[in-house]
Amino acid sequence: MESEGGDFPRPTEAVAELIKAGASFVLTAPPESIAEVNRAVMHPIGMEDVVGDPDLLAMALRMNEGNLHHWAASNVARPGARVPVNVTDEAIAFVRDVVRRGFDAGALDSFRTAQNASWRLWMQICFELTDDPAALRELLELTSLSIATFIDDTVKELADQINVARAELAGDTHAQRRAAVALILEGAPVSPARAEAQLRYSLQGPQQALVIYGEAGVAPDNLEEICEAIMEASGVTRRLTVLAGAAELWVWLPTEKLILSEVLAANPTVRVAAGSLGHDREGFRRSHFQALEARQMVTRLGSELSFVAYDDLALMSAMTDDLAKLDGFVAHTLGALTTADTAIVESVRTWFASECNASAAAARLYTHRNTVVRHLARAQELLPRPLEANATAVAAALEVLRWRRAD
Repeated sequence: MESEGGDFPRPTEAVAELIKAGASFVLTAPPESIAEVNRAVMHPIGMEDVVGDPDLLAMALRMNEGNLHHWAASNVARPGARVPVNVTDEAIAFVRDVVRRGFDAGALDSFRTAQNASWRLWMQICFELTDDPAALRELLELTSLSIATFIDDTVKELADQINVARAELAGDTHAQRRAAVALILEGAPVSPARAEAQLRYSLQGPQQALVIYGEAGVAPDNLEEICEAIMEASGVTRRLTVLAGAAELWVWLPTEKLILSEVLAANPTVRVAAGSLGHDREGFRRSHFQALEARQMVTRLGSELSFVAYDDLALMSAMTDDLAKLDGFVAHTLGALTTADTAIVESVRTWFASECNASAAAARLYTHRNTVVRHLARAQELLPRPLEANATAVAAALEVLRWRRAD
């Protein structure tokens, strides 16, 4: 190998062809290979900040996949040459989100994790390309340096961008407000007067926390408009808002009454997670953490419902973090009822919610009492065990099923 400049080597002609062939394979790698890299990135150790934030995680996965393809495409064009950093618009958005969320360069650890997973994939490819020991050694040595250098350069560039973004956001009122909110959420002994002065919001009285978030492409201004619409519908004139990311707002409303169904119906790309109603400083904190938990839980469950309240998901959250185990519980408890007509399932669930009163359930479903009775009878036929012998488990399984179904 000759030097390409500095300590970065130039491959021999034969190894350059091997690199080009391997890189071409990476560009057409099957989805399961990319999925393996993604699974490695999602490993929770040291990655809690990113893995625990659905938007940030989705961005990190797309960037890691983009970096893998960028490295491969560069090596098809110039085998073995130093690969330039791939700073995209999404990378800049990722950096700004990292800063807005209060994270530091540790959020870039996903790139290191992806490097290890990508290297395992690349080694498998290399061992398929040649069985010549000398060529294989040169191939592995050069590409190991290439991948490591590319990731080092990428992480350094993004870390520099984080420092720039921090400086830019130093005077950002959203960033300042988030810092003040973080102290309250952490339980810091900030006096009520100082807290109210910093937040311009009172921690006394009712506290209803919301997380308002949108699909990719929803602008922060759109979320602000939705928040204003919810306030108007609920008769609220004050609020506290923190821009938590490019498509996520944290909101607190001083109200015991929340009305938002019509607002969300008119804005299908926006979703809301709500904590339980709280009071004063502790209620401010608890309601927010509940809203975050509800948002994360509904994302894990795969539900596309536009509104979720923590009270509706508290049971499932307490049951297990293992979705496969949760689905197994539903299948075991409900049997054939799991795949029954939605109207039958909803009748039984509403019957439980109506204190097992068929007339009350019918009123809530806008149907006839006899329809509910027929649905209950059909459910009895489909359940693996008599309803009266397993009522608590059936009620819990129906709640899980409600959220696991996308509709």
